[in-house]
Amino acid sequence: MKPSAQTAIPCLMMRGGTSKGPFFNEADLPADQPTRDRVLLSVMGSPDKRQIDGMGGAHPLTSKVAIVRKSTTPGVDLDFLFAQLQPDKDTVDTTPNCGNMLAGVVPFALETGMVQAQDDTSTFRVLTLNTDMQCDITVRTPMGPQGRYVEYEGDARIDGAPGSSAPITINFLDTAGSVCPSLLPTGHVLDRIRVEPTAELGGFEPFEIDVTCIDNGMPLVMFRATDIGRTGYESVADLNADTELKTRIEALRRQISPRMGLGDVTNKNYPKMTLVAAPREGGSLTTRSFIPHVCHDAIGVLAAVTVATACVLEGSVTQGIARMPGGLTQTVSVEHPTGEFSVELGLDPANPQNVTRAALLRTARLLMRGDVMVPASTL
Repeated sequence: MKPSAQTAIPCLMMRGGTSKGPFFNEADLPADQPTRDRVLLSVMGSPDKRQIDGMGGAHPLTSKVAIVRKSTTPGVDLDFLFAQLQPDKDTVDTTPNCGNMLAGVVPFALETGMVQAQDDTSTFRVLTLNTDMQCDITVRTPMGPQGRYVEYEGDARIDGAPGSSAPITINFLDTAGSVCPSLLPTGHVLDRIRVEPTAELGGFEPFEIDVTCIDNGMPLVMFRATDIGRTGYESVADLNADTELKTRIEALRRQISPRMGLGDVTNKNYPKMTLVAAPREGGSLTTRSFIPHVCHDAIGVLAAVTVATACVLEGSVTQGIARMPGGLTQTVSVEHPTGEFSVELGLDPANPQNVTRAALLRTARLLMRGDVMVPASTL
């Protein structure tokens, strides 16, 4: 083969939950952030809405990157840095977390020899560097002819991903206030805000709306769909085509974010904007989640945890529409456009308004291993 002017960087392409993207060993990427970000943009093919010159899938859910390393934090096995890119933008956002890509961290570490399998199941503690959040992740690692291996095939199903796979259990240890200063960053479980049009975001009459601003792993602004003139059962395509709705939601997002301690979020991927309605398929609550400008085909992992948490808080926008099982251990079924997402919450016996544990089921699969090629000009 002729010498190449491009640089080869090892990576694994993995599906994590309902997202996918390249997973890197931190040591294989440039150490300085500006160069690293240029590399990631080149890898994904951004900015270009088709990402035709990169590995991205022309959608925010397939424009994600995972960077993993061995941890030096006592009691922690692995560090995970999540990077959210956008197809048509030149941004690399490492502020929020991603619970879907998180599901691929331990399989990646096992596949690359960063950690060694323990038994028929292997559990490792992972620190998400974006939000300083820890969780325990358990994967199946049965014995094979050549030793233990990561099992990807199984009968676990998650809505938003086809078929079935081996289960991956994620037990979050402390998610409150992951990006915001606290679980309820405005200091209230319910806020009423008047949204005014601006020179950039106009074309609608001023309106007032009740919102619950909450961060239990992902900053969300939650509001009843009916309060903004929608049912909450619209299709993803219809919501993405609803320019008037998206303009009002974006105006709301920008005006409420300073109260959440997030400052100017014009160029940020958070907070996510979540319409809620009564369940229709036997779950606890129906959602339509904008991430933040595109309606999610499902719902993000940590967004589901945050929605579930709001469902147990008295006075939130979910009160009167969420159907909850009761008790100190509650499984909250969050309905979304392509199915549902179940989150198991543990509540404090002394204060049932305090969520002490959040656990959920995800799946992942190794799609490809090899090198991604980066043009010399990028480096």
